Amino acid sequence: MTRVFQAFDKMPHQPNLIPQGTLMKGSHMRARILAVCLSLMSAPAFADEPRNPAIEGTIQNQLDAFIADDFATAFTFASPTIKGIFGTPENFGAMVTQSFPMVHRPGNVQMLELRDVGGNLWQRVLITGQDGASHLLDYQMIETPDGWQINGVQILPAVGLGV
Repeated sequence: MTRVFQAFDKMPHQPNLIPQGTLMKGSHMRARILAVCLSLMSAPAFADEPRNPAIEGTIQNQLDAFIADDFATAFTFASPTIKGIFGTPENFGAMVTQSFPMVHRPGNVQMLELRDVGGNLWQRVLITGQDGASHLLDYQMIETPDGWQINGVQILPAVGLGV
């Protein structure tokens, strides 16, 4: 970074092209360049959304229904697309118990960031299963006339969880 500042300070100034008093000198210019660099480095690669209690509530309500083995209620939180794929609460429940045991019997549940990725809202959730293993999941959420519904769930790689 110092080399950039040194190179900038050694650039020839063209007093005929730039009106007097518009050039910044040494430390003032460095401070401005540093501020711009720091602000660009802290910008996220995707848009974080503010927390949405309705989305978090939908996910938690479905998890509560799974804990109670109430697949009919859990199925009400699924999107029309998911309902069309599985057809019945029993089929849906069988898929969850076989493919997502940490969702069927969660231990600790922690809602993380809500993100807008390509116009789709994804709620990241950290679930610690009853076996003590931690799982990072992404829930795709859609807003329907019936409120927020779950349009899909992805299990993410457990890179760097360390829990």
